[in-house]
Amino acid sequence: MKYTLEDLKEVVRRLTAEDGCPWDRIQTHDTLKRYLIEECYEVIDAIDGKDNENMCEELGDVLFQIVFHSELSRKENAFDLSDVIDGITRKMISRHPHIFSDSDEKSIKEINDNWESIKKEEKGYKNNMEILKSVPRSLPALMRSEKTVSKAYKNNMDSEGFDDIAERIESNAGILKSLNLSQKKEQEEIIGKILFDLTKISHFSQLNAEFSLTNAVKTYINRFEDIEAADTAVGEIDEDTDFEDVKANIIKKEEIQ
Repeated sequence: MKYTLEDLKEVVRRLTAEDGCPWDRIQTHDTLKRYLIEECYEVIDAIDGKDNENMCEELGDVLFQIVFHSELSRKENAFDLSDVIDGITRKMISRHPHIFSDSDEKSIKEINDNWESIKKEEKGYKNNMEILKSVPRSLPALMRSEKTVSKAYKNNMDSEGFDDIAERIESNAGILKSLNLSQKKEQEEIIGKILFDLTKISHFSQLNAEFSLTNAVKTYINRFEDIEAADTAVGEIDEDTDFEDVKANIIKKEEIQ
């Protein structure tokens, strides 16, 4: 026998009842925010690791958070899980007229353009600034930057080209190099401009800047792992270890590959 969504709803109701779990009973939407974020990232880790068993478990953790938040809102007479399910079902039907109606959209571009048009109508945005401000401020800065840039270009608010952006990145890198370490405010401003422009470059290249940075961090960690492994293979790491030579060899090996 397998448990169902109704069983999960009943478990959450029991946990949050007056005689339920002391920890669960005191939770609020605000106190649960961190767990929802953490569980979503753990799903991403499972996907990246191609670990189906772990992905199944982590998706369950995300579902638990959704049911938990819905139960809290039910107690507040705001909405319940059935409203959440009804809302997303209606939205998906509305956003896919090429599937659920007689719309003639065929290409991916036509479908995406229509999606944005329907979304704009649903949300009742009066101008483009409202669209940009709709990007959640609670998103990690890199993801928020990506979504903001994407919306700006989709709504023809920005027309700057790849070459102009690349030249500005190069120029700002030169400015950053010329600053001394005591000029913290100036450094922060230039670094922010470079990071933002890199998300614009990612947009033009149809790449995900978040994933690009994740892969770069992974390469960075693996490089030190290789350095340590290479050094351990020839003896103990001590004060005579020339990490720069070992690092140079690792980088050379990466470039060959």
